[in-house]
Amino acid sequence: MTTVRLPLFPLNTVLFPGLVLPLNVFEERYRALMRDLLKTPEDEPRRFAVVAIRDGHEVAPAAPGMPDGTAPLQRGPADGFGDDPLKAFQTVGCVADAATVRERADGTFEVLATGTTRVRLVSVDASGPFLTAELEELTEEPGDEAGALAEGVLRAFRQYQKRLAGARERSLSTGADLPDEPSVVSYLVAAAMMLDTPTKQRLLQAPDTASRLRDELNLLRAETAILRSLPSLPAADLTRGPTSLN
Repeated sequence: MTTVRLPLFPLNTVLFPGLVLPLNVFEERYRALMRDLLKTPEDEPRRFAVVAIRDGHEVAPAAPGMPDGTAPLQRGPADGFGDDPLKAFQTVGCVADAATVRERADGTFEVLATGTTRVRLVSVDASGPFLTAELEELTEEPGDEAGALAEGVLRAFRQYQKRLAGARERSLSTGADLPDEPSVVSYLVAAAMMLDTPTKQRLLQAPDTASRLRDELNLLRAETAILRSLPSLPAADLTRGPTSLN
């Protein structure tokens, strides 16, 4: 088993390969991580791993959005994650490549990263100023009938979009709007759907692309049926602005 060691950034969200993750970094342990990334030459990838925090464990205020003003900023690398941080995190995460790491005047950071590769968490090290992890890279196998499933998922996703947007008259689908490569389709749809974190995590760790697409097809049909029966669902307002795929 070939492994790699990278800085670890636990979040209350799931990152998928190919998707963009904006971060506002406020806690000292994650500021230290970003300062370390800035030591990497600009022409080399500034990589760290994102894993979702399991239910029942602390959600770090350094997650996307504003920090918790009542939380202390000076914290140890494993603070809030118990004696064995490995148990606090989902076992499958995603490597992120930070295209932008911008330090503000107050020492906090604005970060824009993109998911690249799925990884399995092997071990977590809390001995330094921030968490690091030993990670095993996961290959993405296509599975059976991935191409046909991707076509079906795209059709179902377009119907889902229309229902979510209140069935507006404008067309949401042309051949150029969405990708047709099955694995890319599977990650895009998983990130774009309004799903809870455990469901997104299940999609991330699917054994192959076809399995993920089958799951998404069932989810899209179920969610579209719900939206059809609730045409005035308030969540439709979420489609009127730019969509965050995280």
